Amino acid sequence: MFSEREDVTLANPFGPAVRGSEEVSGALDYASSRFRDGNVSFERIAIYASPDLATILELERWNAKVGGSEDLAPFDLRVTSTFRREGNAWKLVHRHADPITTRDARGPLRGS
Repeated sequence: MFSEREDVTLANPFGPAVRGSEEVSGALDYASSRFRDGNVSFERIAIYASPDLATILELERWNAKVGGSEDLAPFDLRVTSTFRREGNAWKLVHRHADPITTRDARGPLRGS
């Protein structure tokens, strides 16, 4: 699903943004190891497409066990995904996910 080119990027709630196939693969392995059980649904907000690029903005609504927790926890992620046509396939070249889904007057100073 992810591009294997060196300009692939990932920014997720488990760490800093990374670039490059090897770094993205490592970050995905770590993030995916933190989720167990549960489910997710998707609310598409917008899609932008051209012949070779497409960007999707979605809310992911999760109910999952995260980290070492034995309890299912509900949480939402704001996600932007960009796909690029590579040969005959569409590959994910950028994914950014964060838990910011509500207004906060502190903006960038909100708690992390």
